[in-house]
This record gives sequence, structure tokens and C-alpha cells, in this order.
Amino acid sequence: MGHTVNSILIEAPYERVFDISNDIERWTELFGGEYTEAKVLKREGNKITFQLTNDEGNSWQSFRLLFKDYYFAYAQKLEPAFPFKYMKIIWLYTPTPEGINLTWIQDFTMADGAKFNDEQVEGFINKHSRDNLVIFKEVIEKEAKG
Repeated sequence: MGHTVNSILIEAPYERVFDISNDIERWTELFGGEYTEAKVLKREGNKITFQLTNDEGNSWQSFRLLFKDYYFAYAQKLEPAFPFKYMKIIWLYTPTPEGINLTWIQDFTMADGAKFNDEQVEGFINKHSRDNLVIFKEVIEKEAKG
């Protein structure tokens, strides 16, 4: 099983951090060009079903459960799941005196026949997460001060 944990401190009010980071349509901006399209397909209560398309033209659907009152969001990749058997993600929002510590936790297992194994993908995810968290920080802090 693959597992990653990455965090960054965002100096902005919780409401802004949570709302901007969970604005799916903005993920093309927030994820630094990693996604060329981010489209909400359905909203039901606190559940958002959406489709992402990456810079290689691959698309998949995921769902996201928002628990704003409890300072976290949970997501899971749906179809097509490949190259994963499964991919589960938790975003934690931890208030500190300086701002909000945003932590991304990802658990996954690569599917049989995937090009890369769990350890290799952990490395990719860690690098991309760290890079993307910096973008989240910059965008959210700029808007919060705006």
C-alpha cells in the first residue's frame, strides 16, 4: 500500500482556506497546470462528484465529501480507477495561531499491470503534493489579503 502525508501552513482564515481549496473548478489553477479540466458533475448535500482531466488527456471521476464543521474533506477516485486499485485522500485543516495547517493524506494501491509500483508513485505524489501545496498557499494567501 502507498501512503503519503504532506502539509503546509496557510496564513489565512479557515473559511477562505476551506472554500477556495474545495472549489473544484479552480483546481486547474490551484494544481499548477496538472489538470486541464476540472468539472463538477453533481452536488448532493456535502458530496461533490466531479471529473478531472490531466495534462496527458486522461480523465476520471472522483467524489469528495466536505465536512467543513469538522475541518476535513474526504475524496475517493472512482472510474476509471486504473492505474490504481484504489485511491483515497483526506485533507485536514488544522487551525494554528499563525493560520491553517493544510495536510493531504493519500492512501492507494497500484493496480496489476500499472507502469509504476506503490513506492515509485509515493515519490511522484510527494513531489507533486509539495509543489501544489505551495501554489495553494500563494493563491489563498493573496486572495485573503486582497
